[in-house]
Amino acid sequence: MSAADERQDAVVIGGGFYGAAIALYLARRRGFRRTLLVEREAALLSRASYNNQARVHNGYHYPRCLTTAYRSRINLPRFVQDWPQAVKRDFTALYAVARRNSRVTARQFERFCREIGAPIEPAGPELRGLFEPQLIEAVFRVEEYAFDSTALAAWAGRELEASAVQVRLGTRATAVSRGPRNVLRVALRPERGDEERVDCRYVFNCTYSGLNQLLTDGPDHHAGLKQEIAEMALIEAPPALAGLGITVMDGPFFSLMPFPARNLHSLSHVRYTPHLHWEDAAGIDPYRKLEGYPRTSRFDRMLRDVGRYLPAVLDATYVESLFEVKTVLQKNEGDDGRPILFERHPGLPGCFSILGGKIDNIYDVLERLEDAL
Repeated sequence: MSAADERQDAVVIGGGFYGAAIALYLARRRGFRRTLLVEREAALLSRASYNNQARVHNGYHYPRCLTTAYRSRINLPRFVQDWPQAVKRDFTALYAVARRNSRVTARQFERFCREIGAPIEPAGPELRGLFEPQLIEAVFRVEEYAFDSTALAAWAGRELEASAVQVRLGTRATAVSRGPRNVLRVALRPERGDEERVDCRYVFNCTYSGLNQLLTDGPDHHAGLKQEIAEMALIEAPPALAGLGITVMDGPFFSLMPFPARNLHSLSHVRYTPHLHWEDAAGIDPYRKLEGYPRTSRFDRMLRDVGRYLPAVLDATYVESLFEVKTVLQKNEGDDGRPILFERHPGLPGCFSILGGKIDNIYDVLERLEDAL
């Protein structure tokens, strides 16, 4: 094992959107001159930042968690202003409420939207006509967008280079420990070459599903996470649905959303998208579980059920499915809330674990960083 030549101000572990944004914040806002960003994949933003629904939330998704809904309402306009090149706005967003098995009625949903200040209006006859009226109580036009993860990846690459953030791709962080003189020591294992150590003042663990697998400062400081292997089907939407983003809620229903990175639509279903789930624990590597999973698609079952509510979707063309590990806080399974996790590690002063369930949560993270540093 060889020691790194130069001590870093900070090491950010995980080159997804959060990791890139935090590294840039440290370099630009906090004046860190030596920041290292470590990513195990061969490219930035290529895992959870890419393999997801690509939705920029505006609160509608969370009628059972007002805090999450309200934060989305605050963060969406900021995200659109800061990353306009990555935001797709040229589609009509619809939310429909099912007559049966929904946890909210149409009237409750409309009142919820008014309370959080989210734009909503009844859809016109042509849009309502896309849905099976015996199964759908009401259809609303709303204001919600999608993001292009490839555009965000291009932005991250440019800005990290311009800000002199060192980026190490194809490199795994395997451990964080306390070094001499109260520094933090990060063990790195590149795909090629010898394992090395980097000493630094701060560590930001942004590894998402690998959050608990990296740190070894005791089980009392491990986050309570639920891991899930999830399937996101990519389709060519039929002409009748091509310019739409549709969510039927609130229960065992589905979403059909533009997926700008591929100029396709994603199809997800609350019942069929989750394939396998488990409680996160030390020694259960979520990445290895995903690698060994057979990835048999459930698209046919998704399509049959979605077609009952939205008959035009039966003419969609299946392209492929994206499989990824989805990570959520166990405490929010009941209310569907998506707060950030921002955890200090008492045994490793200067080390933070950070998890967010939505892309717009980045502003909540940066606010916590402002306080913490």
